Amino acid sequence: MAEPQKEYRVKVTWTGEKSGKVQAEGRIEILTGIPPDSDGVLQNYTPEELFVAAGTVCFMNSFVYFAKKMHIEFKSFEVDSVGMLEQVDRSFEVTQINSKAKLVIESEDLRKKFERALELGAKYCFVSNSMKCPTHHENEIIVES
Repeated sequence: MAEPQKEYRVKVTWTGEKSGKVQAEGRIEILTGIPPDSDGVLQNYTPEELFVAAGTVCFMNSFVYFAKKMHIEFKSFEVDSVGMLEQVDRSFEVTQINSKAKLVIESEDLRKKFERALELGAKYCFVSNSMKCPTHHENEIIVES
């Protein structure tokens, strides 16, 4: 049986120049704009950063989901991602996203399960799967007792 369709609503409001704010009901607003090297404000997030963040957050959430489903616990998890913006024909596109995850676990015995959870997290990240560009994952697993 297929899942029912879900809606995700956001409101974007222009705040002047090339800046705005993104709001979703009941959440903190996000200030947006253009990159600082294009006369943007450094504190504002760019669409490019939010695009890369969306794929990275989805990967993290998917990994956490599979780790919980496998009944394995970790000490910490972080991901650094870089999206490459390039000119393609007359426009610009994010042509790839490279992610490096750092996972800290307590036991070497669980390494294989965590490798599988990371693999499944990447495979089933629906945001990355919805993107036109490929996402590459490099994972580092550190054992700390």
